[in-house]
Amino acid sequence: MRIVKIQKKETIYENKSHSIIAKRSVGSMNREEQIANAEKATVDSIREQRFAKTAELVKIPGHPLHTFTLENEALVKTIEKCREALKNGHVEYKLIEEVRQLAIHYAKKGDLLYPHLKVKYEISGPSDVMWTVDDEIRDEFAALAKKADSQDDEWKKRFEAALTRADEMIYKEANILFPNCAFNFTDEEWFGIYRDSKDYAECLGVENGVWEDAEKAQDVKTPSISQDEIVMAGGHMTVEQLTAMLNTIPLEISFVDTDNINRFFNEGPKVFKRPGMAIDREVFSCHPPKIEQQVRRIIEEFRAGTLDKVPVWMDKNGRTMLVTYMAVRDKSGKYLGTMELVQDMEFAKEYFQK
Repeated sequence: MRIVKIQKKETIYENKSHSIIAKRSVGSMNREEQIANAEKATVDSIREQRFAKTAELVKIPGHPLHTFTLENEALVKTIEKCREALKNGHVEYKLIEEVRQLAIHYAKKGDLLYPHLKVKYEISGPSDVMWTVDDEIRDEFAALAKKADSQDDEWKKRFEAALTRADEMIYKEANILFPNCAFNFTDEEWFGIYRDSKDYAECLGVENGVWEDAEKAQDVKTPSISQDEIVMAGGHMTVEQLTAMLNTIPLEISFVDTDNINRFFNEGPKVFKRPGMAIDREVFSCHPPKIEQQVRRIIEEFRAGTLDKVPVWMDKNGRTMLVTYMAVRDKSGKYLGTMELVQDMEFAKEYFQK
């Protein structure tokens, strides 16, 4: 695989560098040099362990890193086709749409890898830097697609630059992101990522393979639901009835408590993916840096009582969506948390266009 080769080349280079240092007489080094070389040897050893673990996981059919790597290999081929088309003077719209599928790959990273690496293992570099770059690449391809009818020199220059950034991101994933994840994530965490990844669309023809170990590890038992009723002012229901009702409502429902922790997502297909691993995780970690500050501001205004509701209209995958953020309060007005409601409004647009 192309990516694995890159890793091996880097490891070989580091080993050669280390062997050159080793040839020097230890006695001719001062204490500072000896300490520096010892530290470098430790760092090199850790890097080699990370690359070795990554290579091991990439070979497992159906493992998330196996799928991510296959997607990157497919993306490399698409980038090459785009560059060949640029040389020939015109990039077909179909090919532009093909390269834009990297957005699926980037969404999975943003939902499943970046937040967990930052929150659980306090490795924030990928989340703080790479996530922002992902968004910039995705947005640039989207903007270029809208102007694909007039592919002047400026358009071609921007398209080539976007291809270069996408190519560089493949390298960064293979040499920074994936090794960090491989070295730190436990089997149980990978099982969770595998389960959550099933909710995402196929990217560049790469199917989500079956990871046998993860399938065997899944709890096939039906969750036990207490038959005791929950008594509320408006009536009473069993947990089973309440759960079924929340899952039937034609909205994507999320609830964040007063400590900014994700506490509940209703079940079912979602336009805005909500991985199960995000439960009990701080809500801010689930958003890229450029969105995080907006979310913080909204929640703080909810908490302060200066705001109760924020509606956001947007286009998502060609469909009109309404995302509504609402402060949840008790009868006395005490802030209990924030609810997010996502509704596909395409039906309303179609109705009023009749």
